[in-house]
Amino acid sequence: MVLWGPVLGALLVAIVGCMWLLGMLRQRRPREPPLDKGSIPWLGHAMAFRKNMFEFLKHMRAKHGEIFTVQLGGQYFTFVMDPLSFGPILKDAQRKLDFVEYAEKLVLKVFGYRSVQGDYRMIHSASTKHLMGDGLEELNRAMLDSLSLAMLGSTGPSPDASCWHEDGLFRFCYNILFKAGYLSLFGYTKDKKQELLQAEELFVEFRKFDRLFPRFVYSLLGPREWLEVGRLQRLFHKALSVEHNLEKCGISNWITYMLQFLREQGVVPAMQDKFNFMMLWASQGNTGPTSFWALLFLLKHPEAMRAVREEATQVLGEARLEAGKSFDFNISALHQMPVLDSVMEETLRLGAAPTLLRVVNNDHILKMSNGQDYLLRSGDILALFPYLSVHMDPDIHPEPTTFKYDRFLTPSGSRKVDFYKAGKKIHHYTMPWGSGVSICPGRFLALSEMKLFVLLMVTHFDLELVDPDTPVPPVDPQRWGFGTTQPSHEVRFRYRLRPAE
Repeated sequence: MVLWGPVLGALLVAIVGCMWLLGMLRQRRPREPPLDKGSIPWLGHAMAFRKNMFEFLKHMRAKHGEIFTVQLGGQYFTFVMDPLSFGPILKDAQRKLDFVEYAEKLVLKVFGYRSVQGDYRMIHSASTKHLMGDGLEELNRAMLDSLSLAMLGSTGPSPDASCWHEDGLFRFCYNILFKAGYLSLFGYTKDKKQELLQAEELFVEFRKFDRLFPRFVYSLLGPREWLEVGRLQRLFHKALSVEHNLEKCGISNWITYMLQFLREQGVVPAMQDKFNFMMLWASQGNTGPTSFWALLFLLKHPEAMRAVREEATQVLGEARLEAGKSFDFNISALHQMPVLDSVMEETLRLGAAPTLLRVVNNDHILKMSNGQDYLLRSGDILALFPYLSVHMDPDIHPEPTTFKYDRFLTPSGSRKVDFYKAGKKIHHYTMPWGSGVSICPGRFLALSEMKLFVLLMVTHFDLELVDPDTPVPPVDPQRWGFGTTQPSHEVRFRYRLRPAE
């Protein structure tokens, strides 16, 4: 027993020594970007990065310029901050920058799903077939029914629906969008009232997982939190099991198509359950938070709210809900609302902050827009953070921190697509959905779902903030880099259904 002390001490010294060597041995090679390893061996800048990614990258950019490599927990990330240099990265015709490898490791860790060959292409193929064109129109109609169910209940508007109700705006939006999206994609039994209650219970568990998600990805959970994550994973695998799906009707063609592919590849049902959990997260993890920002910006900017309502009246007519009825309007009207489109695009510019990652498979030369070449080292990860480098660039978007509902409208009222940086037209003027091989395959469904919800809220409900002077809350710093940001605190609001005339 006495010998264990020296043995453990020697082991600790060896581990610390290895960590120190891993950090100290790497040196910047000729033509490589500036290298900043930080002061802590192996960890490097990991703690500062995880504390507030946005502020950390602002500091690194001011220190090193438009491209730099930093050490984060034993891994080296090269950040490119110049949007005019994004083209070669996003196109990558030679396939030297791999997105799939990183994504497969992440979904295995977070959702327990082990990818099979070809499933990444299959997801994009399924999305092209069922989340665009006629397939999207069909799913939009199902989404409208599910939004009616989630917002009005299984029996239609309650007698007190025209009375004022108070709630947290973030919770309200996230709750409604989650339930509607879940029911639209994964179906329901004949007992819609019970399905709605189960969806509500599932949302509570989804939010628990959501709160742990950023630190889970970074492996920063405490012992009890790791146990809680395991419990939540098992709960969702069971709730979304393919066996349970057999009891339901109305499962979307999108989900059905993908599960059929997995069955044909011999994927066992337990792994299909994990795939379903991954798709639930991918489809519902950002729509609620984005809708929160959209409604908050409209409530804080009355001129924007008026413009959206006036456009809706022109396209749809006066919106009044008859007693005992669900929401009903022509889904194709969503394509005739450039003001609403601009509001959503501006909301995504201000609220969406994903990180785009590529693994460098072989040493690779990156040519920047200023003509300078940089050597990217094999095994490193190339990263883009468009929120800072594009969305908040005052050259591309004047007054970038200000919500301007018509920022993406031309003087004639059509969609604006011409934006410039340093006098050059820029193709990637917003990137809320990612881009290139990592672009979100479900973006058209997500956007339609959010537009439907916002449209229903502003046309069928009276809305107001409990405190009209409440400021827009700052972003929770843990959410930078994980899709749509979330507020650091709740915002209270009131709503009531407009009575039928």
